[in-house]
Amino acid sequence: MDRKIRVVQYGTGKMSVYTMRYVYEKGGEIVGAVDVNPDVIGKDIGEIMGCENKGIQVVGLEEAEKMLGDTKPDIVIVTTMSLIKDVEDALMLCAKLGINAITTCEEAFYPQNSNPNVTEKIDKLAKENNCTITGTGYQDIYWGELISAIGGSTHKITKIKGSSSYNVEDYGIALARAHGAGLTLEEFDKQVASADRISDEERRRVIEAGEYQPSYMWNVNGWLCSKLGLTVESQEQKCVPQIAKKDIKSETLGMTIKEGDATGMSAVVTTKTKEGITLETECIGKVYDETEFDKNEWTIEGEPTTTIVVEKPATVELTCATVVNRIPDVVNARAGYVPTNEMDELKYRVKPLNEYVKY
Repeated sequence: MDRKIRVVQYGTGKMSVYTMRYVYEKGGEIVGAVDVNPDVIGKDIGEIMGCENKGIQVVGLEEAEKMLGDTKPDIVIVTTMSLIKDVEDALMLCAKLGINAITTCEEAFYPQNSNPNVTEKIDKLAKENNCTITGTGYQDIYWGELISAIGGSTHKITKIKGSSSYNVEDYGIALARAHGAGLTLEEFDKQVASADRISDEERRRVIEAGEYQPSYMWNVNGWLCSKLGLTVESQEQKCVPQIAKKDIKSETLGMTIKEGDATGMSAVVTTKTKEGITLETECIGKVYDETEFDKNEWTIEGEPTTTIVVEKPATVELTCATVVNRIPDVVNARAGYVPTNEMDELKYRVKPLNEYVKY
């Protein structure tokens, strides 16, 4: 491509501060921005980024379609919610207009195994209008490609075990609430844990109805199985509260979480495959106290057994850099809903983004 890649930012919260800056620094340009927050609508994106004005004002949802039509971006970055049903309207709008889209929505990483009907609907419209929709983020490398790469150096795999923790304070109020942060244990059991005390048959019904709320590892296990060529026979999920050992102030929730209440949750997903390999993965999302930090640990058991640990990853920055570095892959990909396991391996972009686009 012999011009700059044109990007629209959909959602102008904390993550967008990084994604927009990274787009500019990688030789792209922001041509529009959308948000629902009346406090930011009308603001120049430079004010949101903490730099000089860029001449691009944030518009509300009612103006989004017109703005997209007028600006004709190459891709839209969606950094809003964590469930595919919550970003469905944004992704469907992009698919309708034939505009590529990439989102940090965690379920969007591999929604085929948690909300197939919405995924198929987006996929159909994107194919009709010749654009690509995908989800990516921190998990693309640290729960995905890194694990499959280690698998490539292993003679025989019997089990894949993974654990990753993150501070929900870094990702906004919607994510913190989805993890049950601030709930009493009774409330947590009723609102979060009870959803997974169901039979496999009932879970399938809920998934087909588009009502399932997967933990992040639910979709990661699906991505890994697809990447590694494994056939899923069964998959189950269990959510356990993380309990405050003392009162903890949450700036995101605007409250103090009392000792004994839930600071968040641990979600454990167990996947059994036809090939005999079991995936047992856990994500721990909670409001941290002053002694805690992010940690990513994976073990591939077999011949040989290998463990890799990443301590204190800058999860927000890594997520946003992954999004921006993935842009050429999305533009180059086939039309439809395309998970990143079907794309090229993620690469560091030395040159401007447009120089990696094939057309």
